[in-house]
Amino acid sequence: MSNRPLSIYLGRGAARRIAKDGWSGRDISLLLGASGGPKWLILAALDRLLFGQFLMEDRETPLQAVGSSIGSWRHACLAQTDPVEALDRFEEIYVNWDYSERPDPQEISAASITMLDHIFGDMGADALIDHPLLHSYIVTARGRGLNSASHSLGLAVGMGSAAIANTLHRQLLASQFQRVVFTSTGAPKLPFDDFGTTQVALRPDTVCRALHASGSIPFLLAGERNITAAPPGHYWDGGIIDYHFDVEAVSEQPLILYPHFRSDLTTGWFDKFLPWRRQRSPSADNLILLCPSEAFIASLPDQKIPDRSDFTRMPPAERMRYWQICIERSRELAEDFQRQLDNPDPLAGTELLG
Repeated sequence: MSNRPLSIYLGRGAARRIAKDGWSGRDISLLLGASGGPKWLILAALDRLLFGQFLMEDRETPLQAVGSSIGSWRHACLAQTDPVEALDRFEEIYVNWDYSERPDPQEISAASITMLDHIFGDMGADALIDHPLLHSYIVTARGRGLNSASHSLGLAVGMGSAAIANTLHRQLLASQFQRVVFTSTGAPKLPFDDFGTTQVALRPDTVCRALHASGSIPFLLAGERNITAAPPGHYWDGGIIDYHFDVEAVSEQPLILYPHFRSDLTTGWFDKFLPWRRQRSPSADNLILLCPSEAFIASLPDQKIPDRSDFTRMPPAERMRYWQICIERSRELAEDFQRQLDNPDPLAGTELLG
């Protein structure tokens, strides 16, 4: 087990390219962003390095940024005129938001929409739609049947049916949810051919609604209903279908960068409960997977990164302190990646996937 803070896993094609050409952000064609709620905080400093310098400097061709849930929110910061400043705004309001003792979905959704407004300001939605060098893809799951119900009992039955269908076969989940991807101007079609995938062009009045939907876990948030210019129905967290994504679906990309929370991938949210569905070593040839090392995680308070359980197991002040410690420690990941970029041996300390 490596003692360095950051684990860097490379597909064989990615390793060959980096060995030949070195590390260059402009060579990255696709950026993936996973669901995970507060887990994103452990990537806070790394995101600032990637978004503020590495990915966009000297870029000549657009970067495709595909995200679900909190991944799409992080990418929304990348789309801003000053991505690092946008990340600062996001982090500050996300960490310090004071919820009531038992917030209901309406309260949490109202908070989420306020956070998005705080990130975007007056022109942030337009910046995301019209960015000349960033094609944004906001992944959502449109409920089918009872999973589009506006009452909790019907939704509970629908989600139970979805869990059973997914256990039998992942593709059966398509009877319960449709993948709807909201895209910025000029974004080409993604190579997803399952779950009835459809792409919908974003408008200034739908950017926040799409992002809110993409992070709306059923029963915790309210979701979005009948988003303008999109198929009718109720829209939920994109992680239901694409929790960590199926990297095989985008394996034809020249070079994929995936800053992530862990080294193994779980394709859909329901697959979290099915250990045999976990991809312990993703085999995409052109994948670069960056994640905290096991040694780094073991050195954190409670030996874990921030997650949603912190809201229930810690008083608010304690949770905020714990999250701030993890954010401070996240600098070690960014510093480690910077050392990798500066190393005359670009593959030093990396591990091959597959």
